[in-house]
Amino acid sequence: MSAFIQQLPALIGVVIGALGSYLAVVRSDRARFLRERTARWEERRLSVYSDYARSLKQTVTLTYRVASHLGADPHPHPLTMAEAQPLPAEAAVAREPSGETLIMLGGKEAVEKARVWVAVVLEMERFVREGRRERREPEAWRALLAQQRAAREGYYAAVRSDLGLPPGHGARTPLPSVPAA
Repeated sequence: MSAFIQQLPALIGVVIGALGSYLAVVRSDRARFLRERTARWEERRLSVYSDYARSLKQTVTLTYRVASHLGADPHPHPLTMAEAQPLPAEAAVAREPSGETLIMLGGKEAVEKARVWVAVVLEMERFVREGRRERREPEAWRALLAQQRAAREGYYAAVRSDLGLPPGHGARTPLPSVPAA
């Protein structure tokens, strides 16, 4: 029996070492799992943010083209309202799934900024859809463009903040002036 008692401290040391190794491996695996899960969700959120911006930008480009036909925007590819008729509805239908996914996965601030941006874009759609002449004035259009750019910049800043990215480029480039008609 004394031989067993002499070996007992070594046996206890082995058991404690094995238990310690097991706990270290479990903690390491758990930390790796959490890091990987966080990275997957960040990639998914980036994709959601990008999809929403892309779908909203389709509507923005469409309004640029119609406003160009109306004489309010310098876009090089004007589009008449008759030619554009089905396109706003198609863009809205395409935007819906990405908007719902944004609400589900996006950060609170990014979702709020997305709402601000889409509200301005909807006002741009109204601008090109309405038949009143004063709504087609270049000054009113330029004011909407400034609002849209500020809203887009706010959305991108919120997205970058939510994803933990450093502040990015404001995408402010001077636009050519609209020739007087």
